[in-house]
Amino acid sequence: MRSSSRSHGAPATGARRPQVLLVLGALAGVVLAAAGLSAPARSGALPADVVALVNGEPIRTDDYTRAVQGVANDKREPLTDADRRRVLDRLIEEELLVQRGLALGLARQDRRVRADLTSTVIDGVVGDASTREPTEDDLAVFYDANRDFFSGPGRVRARQVFVRTTAPTDAAAEARAEAAARRLRAGESFAAVAAELGDPPLSPLPDVALPPAKLRDYLGPTALRTVLGLGVDEVSDPVRSAAGYHVLQVVERQTDAVPALDDIRPQVVAEYRRRTGERALRTYLDELRGAADVVVVEPLP
Repeated sequence: MRSSSRSHGAPATGARRPQVLLVLGALAGVVLAAAGLSAPARSGALPADVVALVNGEPIRTDDYTRAVQGVANDKREPLTDADRRRVLDRLIEEELLVQRGLALGLARQDRRVRADLTSTVIDGVVGDASTREPTEDDLAVFYDANRDFFSGPGRVRARQVFVRTTAPTDAAAEARAEAAARRLRAGESFAAVAAELGDPPLSPLPDVALPPAKLRDYLGPTALRTVLGLGVDEVSDPVRSAAGYHVLQVVERQTDAVPALDDIRPQVVAEYRRRTGERALRTYLDELRGAADVVVVEPLP
């Protein structure tokens, strides 16, 4: 049994025309021959906001006007009637290529076209939602509910017993580091354990609280991740780096003060819009799923 999905309706979206012409351009020769573009175009009464119909699909006056303006911006001389006719011809040919590509099933068969279509719909849904300006009340409520998110990373005072290695596999060094961790957890003096089992580190840790970015300079990324996951007074297992083993202990943590909303308003607005876009996309996908007929094989292969 194979999965299928048949849509019985979809929410309206402001998604722009999918950018599929790079794929469909290869079909130009076939389409131009099949469509008979060399034949005179038919004319007749059209709606006021339409400049052409292509197999019943409208080319909107707004799209044509924007395209004409784009050409005019690139020309030094005023546009002629022939220039405007060429602009319309290109829009007609584009529409024919899109229609042909859809008829050939490229939207389903070509991974690039599928990706373009998916990204364009997502951009439209997220863009429509995330560009709305939040009210002052909305922003204040959001900020109050997410104060921890907007606080700084804080500072950590840590110390380490460092055991240098002399080879990619150094069992003796690993054993010393493991012994250091056991003895520290048993409550022995840090200074005594470090003096007996440790080696001088290349960059000794200052005995002060440091922000994570600064700690990284002394410890490296792997040891830093371990430090950030420790509670106060907790001792880590030996952490291997290119230089050796690190046995780490957090001595103190300091939480940064949360800045006032007015001091970080642009960051709060940006995060509000990002999360609004994410919620809008989730709602849109749920509505699409609810309106579709989806059949899934069970059990999954």
